[in-house]
Amino acid sequence: MTLRRRQSGMSMLGIFVVLLMLGFFALCAIRIAPPYFEYLSVKNILSNIAIAPETAEESVRQIRRSIASNYNTNQIYETEAKDVNIFRRGGKTYIDASYEVRLPIAWRVDAVVSFDDLIYVVGQADPISPDLVPSS
Repeated sequence: MTLRRRQSGMSMLGIFVVLLMLGFFALCAIRIAPPYFEYLSVKNILSNIAIAPETAEESVRQIRRSIASNYNTNQIYETEAKDVNIFRRGGKTYIDASYEVRLPIAWRVDAVVSFDDLIYVVGQADPISPDLVPSS
């Protein structure tokens, strides 16, 4: 009888619960990874367009065409070039490509991933905070 008191460890139910939790988190990572990698591509595309010297002289339509061409080349599917907001304020051109992706995880469980740090000023390689955009 003293042998039972010395034995310790997880029961089968405990192991099952741990495996279930690990499986759920692995499923979440598998579902969220493709939109995240696509976001990194979008960020790279917009950064390259924002720092290109010819972008400062281009019209909004030409910038949007350049974005659409790069989206098509890099197979960006979560957002479209027409959803990118390009505007001029205070003598600067801003490119705002912030978007959200809603992903089904399992049954009625969804994940919403928000990419709201994609606001660029033409001439700068790094995105700016939404708070720094001047109001109209």
